Amino acid sequence: MMKDVIDSAVEKKRMDELKTVKCMIEIYCRGNHNTKKGELCQECQDVMTYAEARVQHCPHMEHKTFCAMCKTHCYAPTYREKIRQVMRYSGPRMLWRNPIMTIRHLLLGWGMLK
Repeated sequence: MMKDVIDSAVEKKRMDELKTVKCMIEIYCRGNHNTKKGELCQECQDVMTYAEARVQHCPHMEHKTFCAMCKTHCYAPTYREKIRQVMRYSGPRMLWRNPIMTIRHLLLGWGMLK
């Protein structure tokens, strides 16, 4: 029973992380590749697909905060650099586009949420 509760919490955390990453990639793509809201160019779709695979297979999801703070770097170097670019661009814009998601992401990073 307790394992089901933990698994459910980890799955929710995984889904929340995917929503955040998708939102950030959409902001980046729209601002840099002039795509329509909610759409991704092929390059950004590739990054999103890769990020989804990494998040789905993350062995540290139960305890981790941000991928950048993780001991295990599961992103290949080219994708790691691309996601850094996305985060640098989208991070400051997230507060205006999705303030609740941004605050939740910050609280998670500070260890105030699990």
